[in-house]
Order: sequence, then C-alpha cells, then structure tokens
Amino acid sequence: MKETINLLKKHNELRVIDEELDIYLEIPHLGYAEVKKADGGDALLFTNVVDKKTGKKFQEPVLMNVFGSYKRCELLFGRTIESVADEITKLLHMKPPAGFMEKLSMASELFALKNIFPKRLKGEGECQEIKYLDDEVDLYKMPVLTTWEQDGGPFITMGQVYTQSLDGEMVNLGMYRLQVYDKNHLGMHWQIHKDSSHFFDQYQKAGKKMPVSIAIGGDPLYTWCATAPLPYGVNELLMYGLITKKPAQLVKSLTTPLYIPRDVDYVIEGWVDPSEMKIEGPFGDHTGYYTLEEPYPVMEVSAMSMKKERIFLATVVGKPPLEDKYMGWATGKIFFPLLKTTVPDLIDYHMPENAGFHNLILAKMQPLYKGHAKQFMHAFWGAGQMSFVKHAIFVDEKAPGLEEYEAFSEYILNRFSPKSMFITEGILDALDHSSPESLVGGKLGIDATVDNALEAPQLLDDDTLFARVKELVDDAKALQQYMTHTSNPITVISVNKTRKVKEYFDALVALSPHMRIVVFVDEQKNDVANPYMLVWRVTNNMDSQRDVFVSGLMVGIDGTNKNKLDGFVREWPDDVDCTVSVVEHLKKIGVWDLDETFYNKFQL
Repeated sequence: MKETINLLKKHNELRVIDEELDIYLEIPHLGYAEVKKADGGDALLFTNVVDKKTGKKFQEPVLMNVFGSYKRCELLFGRTIESVADEITKLLHMKPPAGFMEKLSMASELFALKNIFPKRLKGEGECQEIKYLDDEVDLYKMPVLTTWEQDGGPFITMGQVYTQSLDGEMVNLGMYRLQVYDKNHLGMHWQIHKDSSHFFDQYQKAGKKMPVSIAIGGDPLYTWCATAPLPYGVNELLMYGLITKKPAQLVKSLTTPLYIPRDVDYVIEGWVDPSEMKIEGPFGDHTGYYTLEEPYPVMEVSAMSMKKERIFLATVVGKPPLEDKYMGWATGKIFFPLLKTTVPDLIDYHMPENAGFHNLILAKMQPLYKGHAKQFMHAFWGAGQMSFVKHAIFVDEKAPGLEEYEAFSEYILNRFSPKSMFITEGILDALDHSSPESLVGGKLGIDATVDNALEAPQLLDDDTLFARVKELVDDAKALQQYMTHTSNPITVISVNKTRKVKEYFDALVALSPHMRIVVFVDEQKNDVANPYMLVWRVTNNMDSQRDVFVSGLMVGIDGTNKNKLDGFVREWPDDVDCTVSVVEHLKKIGVWDLDETFYNKFQL
C-alpha cells in the first residue's frame, strides 16, 4: 500500500485529505463524489479518520478510489491491459514448436511461467506484526465504513476472501461484501453461484465448520484478482503471477489452514458454522439500489492481525459511474480471450457502466449462418458470470464501435423490428430486484446482425405528441423522443402510475403510426431528458418476460418501479441516495468540490 501511494503521488493521481472525517457516511460520500468526476477523479487518502459515534480516532489512513481511472489501472498493473490479454491469447493458442529456434522460444516462455504459481513461505509475514486472538479480537479496531444511511451496519468492501474446498485440494480468492455485526462476527455475502458458496455446501453436508481468512490491502492487484472470473477450481492468485511475473508470497494464517499474501495490511481469520445463518443487509450496492435483508452465513472471528504501519483500503458502490467501471474495463479486456474459446466468432464485447454491467451487454460478432446470434445468446447465458446478463444486443462486424453509443444506437434502431427480439428465462444475480422471484427471471436478446429494417413512422414533435398521449393516458407527466432520425425512434414517457403500464401501452397503440419504441418510467426520481440515468433505471427495473409488450410494429417497455398494481409481491428496494446533511457538511468544510452539473446528471 505504501508503494502504491508513492506511485500515485509520483503520477499526480492522489488527493490527500487531512480534514477530520467520519467513517459513518462522510468518507464514503466523498469517495462516491470523486469517482463521478471526469476520468474518475483522484485516488483519495484520508489521513484524519474518526468514528464520531464512539469518539475513536484511528491511527491508519483510509485509501479509496485506487482503481478509479484507466490510467491508475495500468499504473497498478505495471503494464498495459492489452499486453495481459495478448499473453493469455498466446498461451491459449500455443502450438508444438516446428524447429529448434521455436523450441528455444517456447522453453523460455514456459520457464517464465514458473513464476505464476503462489509460493508458500515459512514463518510469519508483515501482516502478522500485531496479533489479536480470541477475546482480544475487535473488528471495531479497523476503520470499517458505513456508506449509506439505510445500510445494515459497517461493511468491508475491498476484502480478499480466501477459502478452500473440504478436502483442501482447491482454493479460492473472491470478493464479497462483509457486514460487521459486532466485535467478532461478520456476515458472508457469498451468493449461491460463487465458488466459496460451493465450498460452503461441502462443509454443510459434512457438518463441519468452514475456515475463512480475509485480507485487506497489500498489492492492489490481490484485490483485483479477487474479482477475476476464472473457472471453478482455478486459484485467482495465478493471475497475480501472470501479470507481475513474480509469485504471490504467502504465509499461513494464525488460526486457519489458509494461506494469505505476506504483505497485506490486515488479516481477519475465522470459522463459518454451516448451521448458523443471520440476516445480512440492507446494503446500497452497485446496482444503485439497496439489496434487501436476507439470511447469509456468519463467520466467527478467531484472530485478527495487521501491520504496524497499515492502510485501510475501501471502495464505495451505488449509482454509476463507480470504481468498478475501471476494474470491469480491465477484467473485460483481459478475459476476452477466454470468452472467445466459448464463442470463437466473437469480435468484441462491452458492458456499459450505466447498466450496472450484468444488466446489459453489447457484442459484435461475425455471423456465419441464420440464427447464429441466437446461438451466441445461449452461449453467453451459459458461460460463468456472463450467465447473469439480463439484456444482450448483438451486431455484425459492420457495426460501429461498441462504445460509440450514438452511432451504435442508430445502427441497431435502423435494423430493428419486433422479430429481432428473443425473450427467454435464466438465472439472475442475487442483487437483481426486478424479477417476480429471486435468482431467476427474464432474459432479452436482440439480434441486430440481421437487417429487419422498417419504414420510419410519421413523426410528431414532442409537444404535439405529448398532447396526443395525454388525451389517452391522463397519468402521463412528461415525454421526450430520442433517435428520431432512425426507423425506430424511442419515446420516453414518465407517468404517475395508477394502473398497470400494459394498460397505458394498449391505450397508446392508437398512436402507433407516430411511435415505435415506447419506454415508461415513474415521474418520481426520473428525468426524461437524462438518457444516462434512464438506461440505468430501465435496465435495472425491467424483467423482459413481464415488461416487454408488442403490438404490430410498436414495442413497449415498462421501466417503472413495481408494486401491488403489477401483482409484484417481493419488496421493492429504495434508490441509493446521498444524505443531504452530510453533503452540506462536506461542502461547509471545503472538501466537497463536485460540480453541480455532475450532481444532477448522476442523480446523487
């Protein structure tokens, strides 16, 4: 962490904040504002950290937004992201050498691979300079942040969670939010699709407690590796060796059989009793909504250790853009070669930040035969973490770049018709709140590799169209049209919902000569003139099996919050919003410097 801070200072990527700030809301709110700035703002080092509720002043600083820009990602990787992807591609396509020189070259490459394997050391590491065992354990010795007002408590957000299978043959490094319940208990939010959860199932069937060690800090690449979507059973620290060309050096935990990097800043060790579950949450997560209270496993902490001079690493989640925008960019680039082994005709893919990654994927492919794009959809929805994707749009090789959003949207809309859509059902991320039941829901694929061009509708201006809409739907409050130069303009209508949106759509079919794609959102908390946040809202809120309507050439999408009017029986969570009094205090002491235009654009 010290080397990281020096590196960031050298490249003018660090802002040091010496004002006294609270671990409750103040520090995370400032981190949340910083990453909203152009190019992700700066990494933030908070040097005067307190817990105002208890009066405790912490010795260690808190570091946030460390990955929060493209430049910082490459600084932390020590090389270009593309070079890592190229190396993986080369390994995947390694062929038997044809001659002596090729044999020498391959031998050199294979010899270098010996450094990717983690190395277990004897003795203790710097992370174990200070030890707390049994009754000495107190999680409140660390400056764990409470990010949002409705959060169930403080959460560790950058924890490296080390686990192993029941037989000890497989190890896993993952990242899961960790709720601090009290001085020696943590909530383990590992979702049922994660490797740690698979290991937990083994211990549960055997009736044995599961060892867990959690590290915080050290080389930031350990933290990134914890997010790497590697196949089941593959040790994520292999990526550390591949990237850095040196093995991760590990030491044994004090009270569990697990090994952790010797140079991390904190280690929390303990055991999970598979017979004990506890309510975890709420937590304002990266969907921009609070995830609801649900039972999860509990870890009883048996030991804590830390460096004498330590730094607490944390991140903040909520509405986009977030630090995970940049971490996800690196992940997408690096693991593209692995994805191509499943879908070799894939040219490129991109997950827009404002759709929360899993809510929307854009993919460019080389279509070779009729139905090829639908085959790709099935492949994506069956491939590891890609299986959580809710909405997928596929284009051919002639399409604009996937991040050229205006041109890309135009390309799709000029090729789209209702028959371009494919709606099915599959698994969803546990954080998804929109489906009628948890963990499973609608999937929408759009095949824009085929040109299903339609004749453009007879356009009306916004004011005229809104007057016509208002005659048919009295609950309509505002309207804006987008992409009116295409064959399928998009009309966004905000409503004060008093009945099912399908009824509004049916009433507007009379206007189908003038409209093609109609998107409904709630009037409250939505601005029909803010497309960035509309994409966030609609991709979060819709379940394609329930919320997509078709009448002739007209398509409707229900992006409203669901309630009893919709027959929705699950609890609908609140948006993640900043606490106004906290923001006002940060402004008053001169540390909040976010431009008001960003404040409104990202609906803080």
